[in-house]
Amino acid sequence: YWANQDPRIEAAARVLGCSGWRLWWYIRLPLLRPAIFAASALVFIFTFTSFGVIVILGGLKFATLEVEIYRQARSLFNLPLAAALSLVQIGAMFALLLVYTRLQRQTATTLTAAQQVARPPRTRGEWALLLVNLALMMCLLFAPLVALISAALTTGAGLANFTRLASNPRGSVLFVPPLTAVGNSLGFALLTTVLAVVLGVLAAYAVAQRGRGARWLDAVVMLPLATSAVTLGFGFLIALGTPPLNLRDSVVLIPLAHTLVALPFVVRSVLPALRALPPNLPEAARVLGASPYQVWRYVDLPLISRGIVVGAVFAFTVSLGEFGAALFVARPETPTMPIVIYRLLGQPGATNYGQALAMSVILLTVCAFSLVVIERLRTAGIGEF
Repeated sequence: YWANQDPRIEAAARVLGCSGWRLWWYIRLPLLRPAIFAASALVFIFTFTSFGVIVILGGLKFATLEVEIYRQARSLFNLPLAAALSLVQIGAMFALLLVYTRLQRQTATTLTAAQQVARPPRTRGEWALLLVNLALMMCLLFAPLVALISAALTTGAGLANFTRLASNPRGSVLFVPPLTAVGNSLGFALLTTVLAVVLGVLAAYAVAQRGRGARWLDAVVMLPLATSAVTLGFGFLIALGTPPLNLRDSVVLIPLAHTLVALPFVVRSVLPALRALPPNLPEAARVLGASPYQVWRYVDLPLISRGIVVGAVFAFTVSLGEFGAALFVARPETPTMPIVIYRLLGQPGATNYGQALAMSVILLTVCAFSLVVIERLRTAGIGEF
């Protein structure tokens, strides 16, 4: 949002004598306020619905709402209480989503030529701020990944943890070769990407319309983002686990659940591009005799294709790393990579711990490779969510 703001606004303020902190306080901050509030709401939503991090690091003793839903449903088989907790979470998050979608609408801007103007830092303060931000990003983003790779290679003799992935020393009947788990994850991710992109583009067109109904639909489409993946998996297990739609024993449940989880990411990636479409372009195409399909194919699609590619990236990577919903609906013989990692961490012994580290590195590598490939295919300069 900041990158797409018209630089002439700040230039005019500087000409009128506004600079330094006054430029930030009276020009930049008011323009950025809706985006800051929307980002804060998004961070709160992700933190409130976090499950995998809490379960892996703290176990079931940390009774957050998501952990309690999982414990009541899977450990205590108290389905009514688990359903009641899920409804409480959905209601609270729906109210927050109404606020988020309203703020997100205020950040929509129409794209104009030469709108993105980048410049290097000029003052010492700007350089210091840039270096501090880069240092924090390195510590928060890359340090855990480097530590994971280092632990996988040093916990054991070199590549021993990776070679042990093919072994089954305990003779477990639930053992799944890691390559099979990788294939499962990639297959589910590809199917999820196709479903999420098709449904997400259609939903984005509906949400982009004006009117109160579109605002409510925007909040409804975003609801899976604010709902824990555990709640979604629990809902799928109840809704599609009884006749006439008894899919409990089918692998279709995993891509369906992943599609629902990834759908808001696709909508949020495509929606800004749709709202930024200049309305005169489709109108001019219709005046020249273009059919509705031709308008969409030759006018809309080229302009929103970047958002579609970004949405596909999100859908693919979300499916690869999704854990909460898959924990409910995955079959023992068709686990995904996160499920295999969770199983290994739940078993005692240094061998299982080393295998979990190795499998985590494989998951990290597959996700990174997928992002690099799609990043090479997408149009340069577009990567915003």
